[in-house]
Amino acid sequence: MTEKTKKDIKAKTLNIREATICEATAQMLQKAERDGVETAFHRAADMKACPIGAESACCKNCTMGPCRINPKDPYSKVGVCGATADTIQARNFARMVASGAAAHTDHGMSMLDLFREVVNGRIKEYTIKDPIKLADLATELGIEVEGKDLKDIALDVYHELERTYVQVEGEIPFIKRVPEKTLETWRKNGVVPRGAMREIMEIMHRTHMGVDQDYKNLTKQCTRTALADGWGGSMIATEVSDILFGTPTPVRADVNMGCLKEKEVNIIIHGHEPNLFESMLASVDDPELIKAAKEAGADGINLVGMCCSGAEMLSRHGIPHAGNFMSTEAILITGAVDAMGVDVQCIKQGLGKVAECYGTKLFTTNPRCHIEGVSHIEFEEHVPRECTDAIVEHAIVRFKNRKLPVEIPNIRNTGIHGFSHEYINYMLGGTFRGSYTPLNDNIINGRIRGVAGVVGCTNPRVKQDWVHVELVKELIKNDVLVVQTGCSQVALAKAGLYRPEAAHLAGDGLREVCETVGMPPVLGLGSCVDNSRILTACSEMVRAGGLGESIADLPVAGAAPEYMSEKAISIGHYFVGSGVYTVFG
Repeated sequence: MTEKTKKDIKAKTLNIREATICEATAQMLQKAERDGVETAFHRAADMKACPIGAESACCKNCTMGPCRINPKDPYSKVGVCGATADTIQARNFARMVASGAAAHTDHGMSMLDLFREVVNGRIKEYTIKDPIKLADLATELGIEVEGKDLKDIALDVYHELERTYVQVEGEIPFIKRVPEKTLETWRKNGVVPRGAMREIMEIMHRTHMGVDQDYKNLTKQCTRTALADGWGGSMIATEVSDILFGTPTPVRADVNMGCLKEKEVNIIIHGHEPNLFESMLASVDDPELIKAAKEAGADGINLVGMCCSGAEMLSRHGIPHAGNFMSTEAILITGAVDAMGVDVQCIKQGLGKVAECYGTKLFTTNPRCHIEGVSHIEFEEHVPRECTDAIVEHAIVRFKNRKLPVEIPNIRNTGIHGFSHEYINYMLGGTFRGSYTPLNDNIINGRIRGVAGVVGCTNPRVKQDWVHVELVKELIKNDVLVVQTGCSQVALAKAGLYRPEAAHLAGDGLREVCETVGMPPVLGLGSCVDNSRILTACSEMVRAGGLGESIADLPVAGAAPEYMSEKAISIGHYFVGSGVYTVFG
């Protein structure tokens, strides 16, 4: 067999129609094959998943191994140390929870550090955009606000939230939001988080060789760690980001690759922490940089988001969004992206190779995330514009020197995004009577059967977006109101379900509610850390009354149909720990 024939066979391994339902991504995958460019879709098709790892039947926590057990007969043998299948799988699961919780908790700590520096006046580029939310949060945390100036309130809030990370005993601050009956269950089972660092450190210790070898005991610490994420780090990330950058309210925005503009300098920000994107928003509005772009022959500068920081800016500012995780390489294949800046989480190393093929300037910006062979421009919060202005300048040069033909899919979907917990409260309860009582009443009277959070990643091991879209369509058809975050939100936005007109796809009861309020049947809440908004909403539903005394009593459910990352495992487990019926895959 000739080498050419081998390559031809390999090129045929990806069935694009079975890889994605996103027409724009499919178009770019076809172009990638014409151009000889490889993506994660191609690698997944060409690389069979490890069958032992897929069943979590391997332990490599010490060098007596790695040990593997037979997934078809798991109790027929044990590891060299005697670890059973239950112990091995519980430890593997625990380490995924630990990594996922660490990612979100570190994100929250970054936002809290930024908040402290802004409040103390050491960072001038950002300000408190939502002082009302700050005061409300202070009151909720038991901090006196009467007669105090904004800075003093903010510092008190900072010190209270800092306990989430540094304390080693007691209970984290946002436990005050948890319904009493749910909290009683946590206390009874010993899973109330003490502090995020303590819980993550302890779970890593317990999964060391020769420590915790009872899967039930390990699972308790998994729960404690995951709850420290959902009710700790993630909730801090959401609340502090709202205070600093503004609490989202509904905004009309466009999603999909048609957001790119051939005659403008196209810049994409992809990652998870909003401070980079907020600074870039200021950079692309700078008259001098706009002038430079026009002098280079462009009509202007076009800023577009991807992944979770994109979802956050979509919800908060209406910034266009080009696609979710599995479209991040495909967007570069357009040839229209002049620069992409990334920070942390869900950044494929393969982006570097694809960017190189099309001359796109790819920049890492965060000290925690470097990529071999990719240029790094450090994002310093005290002088954020130095980084973002530099990215814009590089993008302008690249636009001027574009050499390859540009192909932008002519697909763009408009929808309504930005449904924060606060907005939902007043949207349902009225301008002067914020309350979840109308939602509960509509569940009690049968118009709405319940609420489902459909969230999470996209994954090349399954058809991109398909399960998200079909599941949500079936839910709303059966009068279940759907709330979303992250890549799942973008999948449904591309499918057109974020328009109020999509209410015709809902059952009679949900459609009546949507048409009365003027809302779509699917509500987008933002990024993956904003799953904490769903936790807050669940607590408010309990407080409104009529559906039970704990979160476990509510007619709510969660699903991550195409989960990929360890963060998703932590998210799923903190929903389970909170009492929400949760389905993965």
